[in-house]
Amino acid sequence: MQEIMRELNAENIGSVKEYESLSNHTTWKIGGPADIFLEPKDTEGLQHAMKIITRAALPWRTIGRGSNLLVSDKGMEGVVIKLSKGFEGLEINEEEIKVGGGYPLIKLATIISRKGLSGLEFAGGIPGSVGGSVFMNAGAHGSDISTILKKAHILFEDGHMEWIDAKDMEFSYRTSRLQKEKAICVEAIFTLEKGDKETIVKRMQKNKDYRRESQPWAYPCCGSVFRNPLPDHAGKLIETAGLKGFQIGGAQISEMHANFIVNIGEAKAQDVIDLINHAKTTIKEKYGINLETEVEMIGRLN
Repeated sequence: MQEIMRELNAENIGSVKEYESLSNHTTWKIGGPADIFLEPKDTEGLQHAMKIITRAALPWRTIGRGSNLLVSDKGMEGVVIKLSKGFEGLEINEEEIKVGGGYPLIKLATIISRKGLSGLEFAGGIPGSVGGSVFMNAGAHGSDISTILKKAHILFEDGHMEWIDAKDMEFSYRTSRLQKEKAICVEAIFTLEKGDKETIVKRMQKNKDYRRESQPWAYPCCGSVFRNPLPDHAGKLIETAGLKGFQIGGAQISEMHANFIVNIGEAKAQDVIDLINHAKTTIKEKYGINLETEVEMIGRLN
């Protein structure tokens, strides 16, 4: 590992740290150390790093804003790549925008709405990055990323990059092909529509206010934990089962919204896992419904 650290540092590809705690980089504030934590300074640096990582046969994964992730208390083996400042470019050309994979989605939705461009109002209040939102086809209020994506610039594990059309991204509910392939969304191009700026801003702000008023963002959390077993809703099922406020260790099923698990004080990943399993078992026993997690569990999990 030390040899890889030296090689990555020698190539001046960005910030390289050893044993960085991932609790500093997730919205749940949970997670042990990454063997190597890499923040490439630009796309060229990322490509170069990927060749080094692949040649060394090290496991790797990317993170953006750290939402929708549960990282093991034991941390992660190999290399964790964070797309940050070097991947936050934004170009606006009429109704089409090109934006870096590390760009915060909430910030993008706010800026775009003030430009009188419609299509991203649903993202008001969604934590995470553009790359992460493409990865999981993030959505809310009846819309999602697949409705506005034109194409995504993808870096594959072998180091080559390719623009992939939206129709080839295999989008479905909270799913894309990137969840099946070892690849990174470096940039995205979205197609929006011009509209009345005041109306668009109000709609976006309404969505943002709804999230703030109905979801427990005062505590560290990851967003929704379970996928909705349509036509049912996970939060409603968990609430009806009487699990609001149920707690294991420092993790609690939110008293505000039952599809959220909040870190109310020094929660461990295992606390969250145990709480997830308890909710799954309870809902299966009461309603015969299998809940599936929306949150991605990564690292050295039991």
